[in-house]
Amino acid sequence: MSERERDEHTGTETTGHEWDGIKELDTPLPRWWLWVWYGTILFSIVYWVLMPAWPGISGYTKGVLGASDRSAVVQELGDLAKHRRAGEARLQNASLQQIEADPELQAYAMQVGQSVFGDNCATCHGAGGAGTKGYPNLRDDVWLWGGTLDEIRHTIQVGVRSGHAQARGEKMMPAFGRDQLLTDAQITDLTEYVVALSGRKASAAAVGRARQTFADQCAACHGPAGTGDPAQGIPNLTDAEWLYGSDRAAIRDQLWNGRNGVMPTWEARFSPEMIKALAVYIHANAGGDAEPATPVAAAPQGSAVGASR
Repeated sequence: MSERERDEHTGTETTGHEWDGIKELDTPLPRWWLWVWYGTILFSIVYWVLMPAWPGISGYTKGVLGASDRSAVVQELGDLAKHRRAGEARLQNASLQQIEADPELQAYAMQVGQSVFGDNCATCHGAGGAGTKGYPNLRDDVWLWGGTLDEIRHTIQVGVRSGHAQARGEKMMPAFGRDQLLTDAQITDLTEYVVALSGRKASAAAVGRARQTFADQCAACHGPAGTGDPAQGIPNLTDAEWLYGSDRAAIRDQLWNGRNGVMPTWEARFSPEMIKALAVYIHANAGGDAEPATPVAAAPQGSAVGASR
């Protein structure tokens, strides 16, 4: 066998390959790299022996250690459930007011409530509870169904027009235009009247014409002054908070088609302890009313009767 050519500058053998006068050197790999490579091979062999590794026709090799990620997850979930049961027992035996008065218990309830809110409520109300058009803002001080702890819990529990036997939202906003309860001209005038109620500039002539219409059609629910009724989820038309929009087009659309939002009942899905935790989270983190209170409740997806909130 002929001796392989050596590079005259480095003394390293060449591979015999040459491109445009450039010869490829057969430089050996660094010793440290080879030992790392041998180590990875040895590690793989040890791993195959100790851990589940090779698939088979009806199963897989279990390994000497019998390790199982599935079993580990089951164990972790069991530990988590055990931890939660201890916390839930404390929530179960405490009133909402006692939970808020106990910093440690409130902190636990806030953690649970934040998780529940993020998984179930944020889709409509937003991650921070600020809401959007048609979905109430839970971070202000305006509440349709009452913002006390008990009122928030009750709204979460039974929902609004949810089909629950005790669901909130008995009063419905009529579709004055769609159902031909009022003429197009009357709705136009009534729009101006609602605009005027909230302290904005409106057509004086239209407001005068709509005064009797409002008294006949709207005052029974919204009150003669348009201030609403939080106990029934009826919006206040005199403030600056609007659920479906405050411009004339939005108000007219609400008068024409009616708006009757729906919020699901969570009683069947959440445990009483989870509902408590969620109520505490919303009340503490989203501008809830102090005890006792009257104003307006937490989670309805739409107003009860009002053209606006």
